[in-house]
Order: sequence, then structure tokens, then C-alpha cells
Amino acid sequence: MNKAEAINWKTFKGKLLQYPDLELQFQYAEGKLVDAAYHITEIKQAPITSVDCGGVMNNWTEIIVQLWVPDNEPQARSMKVSKALSIINIVEKMLPLDGNGTVKIEFGNSAFDTRQMFPNEMTAEGNSLTIDLRPDAVQCKAQERGGSCGTNDKGEECCAPVAEKSKVQLINLTAPTEACCTPGGGCC
Repeated sequence: MNKAEAINWKTFKGKLLQYPDLELQFQYAEGKLVDAAYHITEIKQAPITSVDCGGVMNNWTEIIVQLWVPDNEPQARSMKVSKALSIINIVEKMLPLDGNGTVKIEFGNSAFDTRQMFPNEMTAEGNSLTIDLRPDAVQCKAQERGGSCGTNDKGEECCAPVAEKSKVQLINLTAPTEACCTPGGGCC
């Protein structure tokens, strides 16, 4: 799977608004759709504040749409986009969602560990709007800025190219041994 580009809430919701009469499906792995009986159980807004390994503070907001598939509740068709939009409207009446927030879809089942994934392509075809989900990836923000991500246990920078250290010339500041501790040698 390819790394997906993050989509913000305003763009995500705008795409849903274009297709209210289609069935909403989520593809969580190649050729695997979330079961049609899924529910949108909650929508979370998570403001994130972090300090990265390079010592820089970062802030962003994530909007997380959680999907759940109940046991023993078979259903032939997925919910319509209009139903998802009605859930979004209920949420937004109580919790104004940040239009610039990064969207993630949270899903898992007995064969797929629960995780948060990015909506990748949103494809309208036939009676369905299918949202292809892609995993998030770990990143080093400091390294992406061209910097260092701190130091290792030896005090060396761990993510920056090794810089050549300048050489220091040491000068012997001690007096010659023959002048030490002799009358007039200046050591007492």
C-alpha cells in the first residue's frame, strides 16, 4: 500500500455532500470492505500538542471517525452517505469540528487489528462511494526539516549527518622538569 496524503475535514465532508444518495463503503485492505452492517459509533476531535525529538513544539487537530461492526447483525447494503451526513450534523451541533483537522478513520475487526487510517481515494462508482483507507506512517519531523532529532546516549546527534570535528592543538603549560622545585625554579 502506498502512503496516503492527509485530507482535511472540510474536503472530506465536501466530498460526502456531493453524493448523498450513494451507499458509503470503506475499503480497509486491498479488496476488503468494512462489513455493510457497520455503524459510525462516534466522531472524535483530538487536538494534538507534541514536542518532537529535535525540540520543536508541534500542534495539529485530528478528526477521527470510528466504525464498528456489530456481531450477528447481517445487512445487505451499507448505509447511505446521507445517513453518515446526518450523524455528522448531530456531532457538529454539539462539537464544532475543525475544518482544517486531519481526517482519520478508526476501524478493526477480528481479522484486522484496530487502527486509524487515512482516507485515500474517494471513488463514486455505480451505487457506491467507496473510501479507500491507507495506514498512517511514523515519521521524524526534525529530520524532515533537515535537522537533528536530538542526541543518543553518548551525546552524539542521532539523525543528522556526522559533522567533521575541528582539531584542537594542545599546548603544554607545565614548566620543564629541571626547573621544578629547585631554588629559583618558581614552584614554591
